[in-house]
Amino acid sequence: MKSFDQFSAASRREFMRTLSLGLGATLVGTSAIGGPLSWLEEISYGPASLDALQSGKQLGVALVGLGKYSTGQLAPALQQTKLCKLAGIVTGTPNKAAQWKKQYSLPDKNVYDYKTFDRIVDNPDIDIIYVVLPVGLHAEYVERAARAGKHVICEKPMAPTAEECRRMISAMQKAGKKFSIGYRLHFEPHHQEMMRLGQQQAYGPITKLTSDNGFRFGNDTPWRVDKELAGGGPLMDMGIYSVQGVIYTKGQLPVSVTAKLAPNPDPKGLFKEVEAGVNWQMQFADGAVANCRTSYAENMNSLLRAEASKGFLELQPAFGYGGIDGRTSKGPMNLPNVPQQARQMDDFADCILNNKPTRVPGEMGLRDVQILQAIYRAAETGQKVSTKDIQQVLDKTNSR
Repeated sequence: MKSFDQFSAASRREFMRTLSLGLGATLVGTSAIGGPLSWLEEISYGPASLDALQSGKQLGVALVGLGKYSTGQLAPALQQTKLCKLAGIVTGTPNKAAQWKKQYSLPDKNVYDYKTFDRIVDNPDIDIIYVVLPVGLHAEYVERAARAGKHVICEKPMAPTAEECRRMISAMQKAGKKFSIGYRLHFEPHHQEMMRLGQQQAYGPITKLTSDNGFRFGNDTPWRVDKELAGGGPLMDMGIYSVQGVIYTKGQLPVSVTAKLAPNPDPKGLFKEVEAGVNWQMQFADGAVANCRTSYAENMNSLLRAEASKGFLELQPAFGYGGIDGRTSKGPMNLPNVPQQARQMDDFADCILNNKPTRVPGEMGLRDVQILQAIYRAAETGQKVSTKDIQQVLDKTNSR
């Protein structure tokens, strides 16, 4: 078979046109698409990925943990991906295993529980392991996946502590496999536009950022308020979106943080192990500040806003799985809503196929956990906490 490079330019253009039409036929009519297929044209796949697209070869993904996110977002997204596909599952619930096998036509040999998980090393159908477990279990299963010789995506936040993050990175480096954190919004057009406008200072230098992200927790997922499993409360779960959004919009890392715990409405019950909410500020070297809030006791607007010397840019709602909306001081962004998780996973598959780095590596996950830990320390002590020694990594893809 010819490689993609051996085809004429006209043939390659026709192939990509046909591919886009095929993808459009697959996706139009779903809630994932809210506009034109321009997002397809923005994906710059490498030669090996284009060969894979032409041959129909896909990398196999195994989801570890079949909770709400896997069920409602990742599995459906893997029906839309082109470079990877759902090939296996890991669950401790036999009823779920039976249901998923039937729904997604999975063979018995690709279904594991947590005791048999390590046998995945011998399964050539599985190329990528996606760890979708409670945060406190991330390190164990990333390390086990590394020993199995598989590429890994780990959901955010990466782990409860920076020490565990470093251990995970080391394990993946030792295995010689790709490692990515599930930061889906780096592949979403509205957030990519926030990166571009903010980092290029399209409205002048950013002087102030604001971000809110929280909801009233109803205990439908009890692990979220279990300190051992979750690592913390809403700061870990929802606040990380604000930390991420502020940093990639500003295009700089904070030098310090201050924080205060929000009032706890149920300190002996629902929130006896984790905080009910946190208000914090991130300070930057140029004097800019970011004021952020998160909560499990309040339904907050999902907001990411940046104010600059010549205007503003904002997303509201900012962080959801669909329906993101953006505007600037010049008017609406008019960007499409896309299948975020499909785009994220296909990008990782492209990195594997072409042996190139992911834009959301383990080091970025480590950086964010370091910032989250600094915010907790600031809230506990009432003191300003330096973040100058955090992992120095930024996503500047959209500023070039």
